[in-house]
Amino acid sequence: MCLSEVGLSYDDGGGPVRLMFVYWRIGNAGSAQDILQYARAAKSLGHEVAMYAPDEPGSRFKCSLDLESADAVIFVFEWNLYLFPGGDKKKGGVYRDGLMGIGHLNVAKLFSRVPRSRRVILDCDGMYNDAIQVDGDFNHVDAEASRRRIELCDSLSDKIFQPTYRPLRPNVRSFLFHAYDPAWENPLEFHHKDYGLIYVGNNWFRWKALHRVLRAIEPIRAQVGRAALVGQDWAAMPRWVQSHLREQAYFTDPDYLMRIRIELREPIPVEEVIPTMGTAVLNPVLIRPLFDHLGLVTCRTFETPAASTIPLFAQNAEYVGMIYGDRATNLVLRDGKEASEQILDVLRRPQEYAQIVSDIRRHLAEKHSYAVRLQELVGIVAE
Repeated sequence: MCLSEVGLSYDDGGGPVRLMFVYWRIGNAGSAQDILQYARAAKSLGHEVAMYAPDEPGSRFKCSLDLESADAVIFVFEWNLYLFPGGDKKKGGVYRDGLMGIGHLNVAKLFSRVPRSRRVILDCDGMYNDAIQVDGDFNHVDAEASRRRIELCDSLSDKIFQPTYRPLRPNVRSFLFHAYDPAWENPLEFHHKDYGLIYVGNNWFRWKALHRVLRAIEPIRAQVGRAALVGQDWAAMPRWVQSHLREQAYFTDPDYLMRIRIELREPIPVEEVIPTMGTAVLNPVLIRPLFDHLGLVTCRTFETPAASTIPLFAQNAEYVGMIYGDRATNLVLRDGKEASEQILDVLRRPQEYAQIVSDIRRHLAEKHSYAVRLQELVGIVAE
């Protein structure tokens, strides 16, 4: 039963709110992990979160097609509205009917049964913008693709949010969506690490940021010890991708990586990400150029500080300070020779830098927890 049916409003001092998310129902896909965390936070705060999908035995998600019971429907939009995550890209992917595989009939029901005022769009990839290109990275292949995405969003809702503190379009507001869970935290212990430096993540517009880190470790390579990349498409660019996109999105230099002795490891399950980060003293925090330009956060933004490691931020100091707190700016990667000296100092004195990470953790727990985010979202729904 929705709140209006029992005479409650969102201002009645904490009445229960039921939020229904529209997103791919797959546990290891992008924002699905965030939705699971929102569901846990909602339960502890007396609210409820469900995913708009048929109920499925054994699923970690609470699923429902009961739209009438929802106080709001939250669309979590990424680039792949129709391409199923994990589909065989070599064969053109796997396409499913309707937005994020919910089926055309369910889309029609959603539009007819949920008033526009109760729909919220979270534009996670900055696609509700004109076509933008930054260092070869882009949000749309052309202006027509941008127009189609903007028209889709405008047809659904007036409440459009992006996970950045500085949206470009005047009708877009800030809601970071992704968040931090203190339960992820591993002890900051540095008595023995298998690696000096490791990066866990796939190669998708990441080479430029990574190369900046690798250039910094070259002069001190012997002192760094073992270093590794864990993820897809670092050993070679995928040949099945069209040439222009291949060189931009997947560029890598395996000969260079071999020459400076960077180990290449296979991708790992999502539940192994934070423990794997903890096998190294240092972990770079990289972001693709478009997201850096837009100031976007992602689900990965908040994982590295929870690992038993020292994060090395490749973003600008203003962004890092806004997200992670003022002390985190001490871990922003410097330029040139200073970057090598900075990395060497962290490797020599990791326990002292761990005090900065502890401050970052406290800041994230206070300002960016899922409980904080959920209360923000409830406020958005109440407007």
